[in-house]
Amino acid sequence: MKIEKYFVCDTLPTANCHASTLLPLDDGSVVFAWFGGTKEGRDDVDIWYTVKDSSGFMPPRKLSRAKDIPHWNPVLFLMKSGEIRLFFKVGKKIAAWKTFYASSFDSGRTFSQPRELVPGDRSGGRGPVRNKCLRLESGRVLAPASTEHHGWVSFTDISDDDGVTWRKGRRVKTEYAVPILNSENNYSTNKIPMIQPTLWQSDDGTVHMFARTAAGRIYRSESADEGETWCEAYPTGLPNNNSGIDLVKVPDGRIFLVSNPVSENWGERSPLTVQVSADGGNTFTHFLTLEEEKKDSEFSYPAAVYHSGALHISYTYERTNIAYVKILL
Repeated sequence: MKIEKYFVCDTLPTANCHASTLLPLDDGSVVFAWFGGTKEGRDDVDIWYTVKDSSGFMPPRKLSRAKDIPHWNPVLFLMKSGEIRLFFKVGKKIAAWKTFYASSFDSGRTFSQPRELVPGDRSGGRGPVRNKCLRLESGRVLAPASTEHHGWVSFTDISDDDGVTWRKGRRVKTEYAVPILNSENNYSTNKIPMIQPTLWQSDDGTVHMFARTAAGRIYRSESADEGETWCEAYPTGLPNNNSGIDLVKVPDGRIFLVSNPVSENWGERSPLTVQVSADGGNTFTHFLTLEEEKKDSEFSYPAAVYHSGALHISYTYERTNIAYVKILL
């Protein structure tokens, strides 16, 4: 196993950065994007992008849609036509995000003026919310999505024309948590808050979902009809600190999960590890520790993609840089 590690820039042009996405291409280059500004949620936060090729990293460029409004959670997607779409969210409040996209026809070196993905939508969650889209064997594209108003709810946005148009799928229902005492000293139950899913498809066509939760564990759901409907989500044995996760299935059937294996809600965002499953995601074993530092460090929000015999992973490095790790399998 050979491991290469880089940072997208020696010193980023912003004080703060987060939530990266990456897209390896057939020519050997890799496109990256993230959001950056003075601090997450501030009005100066915009989408930034770069490309790594044989000559190194291109200086980061800003993809500006509007001034004085925060930008969030870019996601890169390669269409069958060769067009690269860069989805991202815009809005001061997560619950009222609008989804925009920009297009690149030169392998990520430049992007078009952004457009709204679903004009008029104010649900806060159309298109991919943080993790990459999944193209199914049938050609259908699923965007793992979620909203954060009236509770945290996961679903998939569905496209049958390779990402040009989208329709919103049904929400994924969750079980109820253990009864707890509320502020009035009465017992009540709360549904499991579940957002930012990541997807894979098994050989029998079933689509699987892992999702971030506030319950200390990753939750899982399955769809037997290509994302139209989902079974009630259920807990796995995998710890989750209520922070982003991502996974990718490779051609030999193994599934690689990148996460912070911490079971405390809003827990530490370190270590950041890679785990591997050889049984369809039922059990995982430790594969690699990407980062493990002192208390209060942050290595988070991984993005994971497989391409040409390698795992490509990017992640937030202490909010000051975006790290990129290439693992030759």
